[in-house]
Amino acid sequence: MKIFATQTIGFLQKIAAEEELALEDGARLLAQAVIGDGRILLHGFHEMEAVVIEALYGPDPLPKAARLMENGRLRDDIDETDRVLLIARFSNDKDAISLAERLKEQGLEIAAISAVVKDEQRSLVDIVDVHIDSKLLKPVIPKDDGSRIGMPTVITASFAYYCLLLTMDDILEEYAQ
Repeated sequence: MKIFATQTIGFLQKIAAEEELALEDGARLLAQAVIGDGRILLHGFHEMEAVVIEALYGPDPLPKAARLMENGRLRDDIDETDRVLLIARFSNDKDAISLAERLKEQGLEIAAISAVVKDEQRSLVDIVDVHIDSKLLKPVIPKDDGSRIGMPTVITASFAYYCLLLTMDDILEEYAQ
């Protein structure tokens, strides 16, 4: 448990230190929807749905947030005032890339959270307007047989989400003054 806690905290500190500019840019992009007539449309791939649930129903909900997908399909009422936040485990997630390309074709501005996989031809990083690297690429605990266990992807993505939320809150407070 100590190794897991230490390793996880290390990833959170890396996100805070290395993704500060991306978090600010992402918060500004999402704040545009809140200040204007848009919404923040959310979609999490696989286990990252946990971050969407937190953003919609948690104690600190994201303002003007809604799901991007309804019954497995894109919402019918999306327009250019909306902003999108996509959350995936890795930047090479084929479904995330496909959805991001589709949304960009519609002229939408997108922020994304995922761990950046190097040496990939297609990456979420190259498609979205703002990308926040959640850093975690492999499990953090080595086992005796050489395998690894303990990959807190939801924790690192949730941390990045909260950093976005807190930064956006600061922007909105400044705007209100």
